[in-house]
Amino acid sequence: MQVYRGMDVGTAKPTIIERRGVTHHMIDVVEPEEEFSVAEFRRLARRVIAGSDRPLIVTGGSGLHFRAVVDPMSFAPTDPELRAELESASLDELVDELGTADAESGARVDLANKRRVVRAVEIYRLTGETPSSRASSAEAGDVARYVPELDFTAVGVDPGDAADSRISRRLAAMRSGGLLEEVARLRDRMGRTARSAVGYAEVLDHLEGGSTLDEAFAVIEQRTRKLARKQRTWFQRDPRIRWIPWSDDEARQLERVLEALS
Repeated sequence: MQVYRGMDVGTAKPTIIERRGVTHHMIDVVEPEEEFSVAEFRRLARRVIAGSDRPLIVTGGSGLHFRAVVDPMSFAPTDPELRAELESASLDELVDELGTADAESGARVDLANKRRVVRAVEIYRLTGETPSSRASSAEAGDVARYVPELDFTAVGVDPGDAADSRISRRLAAMRSGGLLEEVARLRDRMGRTARSAVGYAEVLDHLEGGSTLDEAFAVIEQRTRKLARKQRTWFQRDPRIRWIPWSDDEARQLERVLEALS
């Protein structure tokens, strides 16, 4: 979500001063009105990597975006008109269609998540590929075996039991740092993807009268913790990552990272 201009507080975007000290890429790439897919992220990130004459660090919390950059992943086409049609249909209708095309779809797609079901049906209508057929493709086999297209060394920093308290402190800083004002300023400019971001979706609901601000931040914390657990599980499946424990001592943390990279 740091690709979106103006979405600074809620994405914990590096500050201007930090970016002056170390060159950052893939930040402030598009306006919040625009859709920005994983496929587009992959294309631009690989262009950055190909044009660099020095080693780069890929860092962040999205396992899908990381793997899209380094691994052999392809992305099915999309059609805005079809997407709008499917989003207007009921979840039950979409699940029925997907189940008729692929009886095993429930093992591949979260059938309670309408966004994922819409995408699965969209891919099926545009390409004829079902979730099961895509999962059994040769490329999917490479992805499952963790065979990269780009060479890299990976280190994971695990906060362990400190994750929840760190999330609480981070959200408190976002609240005092102006997340409410940021969302209020952007609310009329945010496209579908930007509006779905954790933190932004809940504050938008508050601004539209759906919750108090305290309730909104309670939901943000709950969803952030859930997302963190999900991403940790995603990364821990990857045998290429060497894990080290978190340390509040920055010098010691850097030392551990460098040891793991050597």
